[in-house]
Amino acid sequence: MDKEKIEHLKIQMQQWLYEVEEYVHQIPPTQLYAAIGVVLFTVILFLIIRLFKRTTSNTILLTGLSGSGKTFLFYQLRDGSAHQGTVTSMEPNEDSFILHSERDKKGKTRPVHIVDVPGHSRLRLKLDEFLPQAAGIVFVVDSVEFLPNSRAAAEYLYEILTKATVVKKKIPVLLLCNKVDKITAHTKEFIRKQLEKEIDKLRTSRTAVSEADISNEVTLGVPGEPFGFSQCYNKVIVAEASGLTGEISQLEQFIRENVKP
Repeated sequence: MDKEKIEHLKIQMQQWLYEVEEYVHQIPPTQLYAAIGVVLFTVILFLIIRLFKRTTSNTILLTGLSGSGKTFLFYQLRDGSAHQGTVTSMEPNEDSFILHSERDKKGKTRPVHIVDVPGHSRLRLKLDEFLPQAAGIVFVVDSVEFLPNSRAAAEYLYEILTKATVVKKKIPVLLLCNKVDKITAHTKEFIRKQLEKEIDKLRTSRTAVSEADISNEVTLGVPGEPFGFSQCYNKVIVAEASGLTGEISQLEQFIRENVKP
């Protein structure tokens, strides 16, 4: 563009600015202020909506005791197979992906951020790193080896349900009874009732000034009544799955209820 055209453009821009200024001066102050208010309100509303969308979490945490089958479930969700899921995880398996069952769906599907947290007692602190961004927690239980591990599972679940972050954010928890394809697997109702009984023993054995309650600032249940998951501050759902056979429809339903497409 030569200098003559540039100079002509400058003159035209100045003329436009002058006309806009003249038009603004002709508008009554009340109308002008009202128009500015509408524009500001629209901009602020738009920013709030954008901020809300950005902070809506798509993170689902898989946790539970070692050997419960969390890693099987992780690979079933991502790849539709249980490969690489036979070794106990010592580090979190973490990935963002479209659920394998949804890859053929038309239109946009929101990726899910799945974190498989190691179940070893020394590695559970990893859970706290991801809790602030969690949209849901899946607590996986081995339905076959449940009874010998019921006390340990109840203690870990109690810790999760009494964490201040979980309660304040009302993070939903899915109690997922895994390996239900096995003949010797216990039913989800049996597992639910046993865990409620074990948690009831735990909460009554801990006083309000115990170290656990001081750190968590939360107590479970209704005083004087047997504990039930319905008494929790956040929603607790019980479901079944089989990571080995790929029957994870209830798990996928929980994920999509808390991570919208």
